[in-house]
Amino acid sequence: MGAATLGSRAIIGRFYKALEQDAGMGWVDPVSMLFTSDQASETYAWLGQSPAMREWIGGREAKGFRENGITIANKKYEATLEIPLDWMRRDKTGQIQVRIDEMAQRANAHWAKLLTALIEAGEAATLGTCYDGQYFFDTDHSEGDSGTQSNDISVDITTTTAPTAAEMETAILTATQKIMGYKDDQGEPMNEAARSFVVMVPTTFMSATAAALNNPIITTGSTSFTNTLVNLGGFSYQIAINPRLTWTTKFALFRADGGVSPFIRQEEESLQISALAEGSEEEFKNDRHLYGIKAMRNVGFGYWQKACLVTFT
Repeated sequence: MGAATLGSRAIIGRFYKALEQDAGMGWVDPVSMLFTSDQASETYAWLGQSPAMREWIGGREAKGFRENGITIANKKYEATLEIPLDWMRRDKTGQIQVRIDEMAQRANAHWAKLLTALIEAGEAATLGTCYDGQYFFDTDHSEGDSGTQSNDISVDITTTTAPTAAEMETAILTATQKIMGYKDDQGEPMNEAARSFVVMVPTTFMSATAAALNNPIITTGSTSFTNTLVNLGGFSYQIAINPRLTWTTKFALFRADGGVSPFIRQEEESLQISALAEGSEEEFKNDRHLYGIKAMRNVGFGYWQKACLVTFT
């Protein structure tokens, strides 16, 4: 298994194979939309929702669009692995192959890294605002006939950093009800058909959240009761345990169906790997090979109505 026989072609091939085998974080696709880009930045115009059906009285009533939008600028990202030729000759345990696999895994996790930073910045304008000019998680979203709406709520519990299964069940239900009730710019419900959700939690909430989403009966002290979440017919919840989150008293609920998502992934150039290897000046001068990956991409806020941040107080 020694890596002395590994040339650049084999190493690059292994990288792409590992990239295909590791799908990345399972929550990324359900909470974000992927768009391709062919320029430095892209502008996304939010034109309001399509008109709702009405009784035909006195002719048609055409509804104009409400123009809003955001611009997402692409950024270039890279990672480069240095492999001295001596290491390649001496590697009898396949450590170089392990590093290549790790490189692919970290590349696949890059979207999760970008999205997590965006989610955590959702209560401020650090990484931009939502299409309506508000923070993504805010208490006073309003457009057209929607009225004032909040997707930044609080739920009282006993210990803010250690919710029980019962408290998580109540909080998830509260956030679900909130998302189901959001209205569009015409005053129409936006999420009345919502049935699939992602519950994103820090690792410290893992046990309580798993129990809240899976246990048919929840026991608190000497009291047991039926878990409403488990018995909520037609609804499904996916737990996303995100170790990148720095939250200690918060979690977020995202709608995972319906065609549009809370966040945008934008990609101008997909992941590519290149090498300075056999016969290169790098090999001649420095007795090493370099393997570098790069991508041009970025993330941005989509529909705030598909998300709800819960803070325990």
